Amino acid sequence: MKILIVDDSMFIRNRIERSLAIGEIKEVLTARNGRDALAKFHTYQPELVTMDITMPEVDGIECTERMVQANSAVKILIVSAVADKATAIMALKKGANGFLIKPFEETELNDALNRLIKGNRRGRK
Repeated sequence: MKILIVDDSMFIRNRIERSLAIGEIKEVLTARNGRDALAKFHTYQPELVTMDITMPEVDGIECTERMVQANSAVKILIVSAVADKATAIMALKKGANGFLIKPFEETELNDALNRLIKGNRRGRK
């Protein structure tokens, strides 16, 4: 299984990558913005994505919608500091499968991703 970590912060991309403790994940890809994420998504076709919302060029909501249009089987976990309900609902309506608020604990991230892998729609605790 491939995961694509999308965040404009290198610190967060690295933190998510270091936090991953899921045996099914064999390849980790990263993207620094939505445009980069879409290019990598189409090239490498990851099954799992962590997605920030506030990014330059293409935001996480639009990026999520475009990824789901390209492959409805993709599982997307929004990982964002934007915690308002309206944003979370919009992300879920566009095809995200779960929402995790920054800052997060490693166990929260892995639990949310495991739930998505196992087929539960919501990745939130």
